[in-house]
Amino acid sequence: MTATPPGTAPARQSLVLGTLILVAGVANLNLSVANVALPSIGRAFDSSQTMLNLVAVGYSLGLAASVLYLGAVGDRHGRKLLLITGVGLSVPACLLAAFSVSDVMLVLSRVLGGLAAGMAYPTTLALITALWSGARRTRAIALWSAIGGAISATGPLLAGLVLQWFWWGSVFLLTLPLALVALLLAWRVIPAHVNETTEPVDNLGGVLSVLLVAALVLGVNFAPTPGAGAAVAGLFVIALAAAAAFVLRQRRAPNPLYDLDVAARRTFWVAALAGVIVFGSLMGSLFIGQQFLQNVLGYSTLQSGAAILPSPLLMTMVAAHSARLVERHGSRFTLLCGYAFLLLGFLAMLLLWREGIPYWRVGLAYALVGAGIGFAGTPASRALTSSVPVRRAAWPPAPPTCSATWAARSCSRCSARC
Repeated sequence: MTATPPGTAPARQSLVLGTLILVAGVANLNLSVANVALPSIGRAFDSSQTMLNLVAVGYSLGLAASVLYLGAVGDRHGRKLLLITGVGLSVPACLLAAFSVSDVMLVLSRVLGGLAAGMAYPTTLALITALWSGARRTRAIALWSAIGGAISATGPLLAGLVLQWFWWGSVFLLTLPLALVALLLAWRVIPAHVNETTEPVDNLGGVLSVLLVAALVLGVNFAPTPGAGAAVAGLFVIALAAAAAFVLRQRRAPNPLYDLDVAARRTFWVAALAGVIVFGSLMGSLFIGQQFLQNVLGYSTLQSGAAILPSPLLMTMVAAHSARLVERHGSRFTLLCGYAFLLLGFLAMLLLWREGIPYWRVGLAYALVGAGIGFAGTPASRALTSSVPVRRAAWPPAPPTCSATWAARSCSRCSARC
């Protein structure tokens, strides 16, 4: 077996990578701190379960709905500028969430925070892909994935700690010091204009993508709500219509936001699906677990936050081995190892979690989930970024420029893109 070439890296690579991980940590921490506070928020506003679900999903909604459009904006107008704008916008979003006077205001502030994350979080992975190559990129992605996941998983512990002395809104202030430090470092050390494009942004396609994802996420969220059948059906109809219009637009646009030919490649959609599974497993285990620990087992906010510590510990420990496994055995093998641990973790939750159970059953499940994410996070991110051009590394990409296959299929379109 030939050794994997070391690849390239930017100047002051440790400082640059640390800054990118810190920026991603702002988004990861903002994403997870609300879970521990949900019971307290429900009591403060007498909120329904649907509203609590919206509080929990609002951040993800803003992130998912905007990431495609904002990614293209960053590719065109500057990734560093988009990253700094996103981190800066997270500060007022956190303040609005912390001092919300109603659950509706809280949901809207969470969506705003998600929009800020949509600017900053995926841009960190795009910059890692553009600045590193070879084995060094794999190791950088492993650190980005593991530390980011660990920060997200320790969010409930920090939130539980502050809730012992302060009101529910204090959990949304936890990221402010992190955001201010990340903002300063990003301004000073992140390189500007790395592998960006000069193509105009498909704004119509961007609006359609936001409408599609937002309607789909809201439809799924409201689906279990009694009496919401008409609203759910309407949201799914909107999502279906937006999807059809989006596909038609991308087929006809001279500079599509999302190239459907690249998206049809197996390496792309399999990698994208792998990322959804890994990320969804982490968020799902935190969301469900926190409510189970507090509402069923009667844990305090601090106890429920500390209960998940096996997850970030295993996640961080396994990540370094994950990078080596990817280099030696490939992404598929490492990803399957991660999925096996995730399956065991959720089986432990299904079979062992009952009223009055001892803590070891909780800790075992979270340890298995943490190991699974530690193994699967690196190959999922690496496979996704390796399947697209560097200039669209974290976003659904444009076709490869000047490739023989593309040129043979459509010379005029290739020339226009080059």
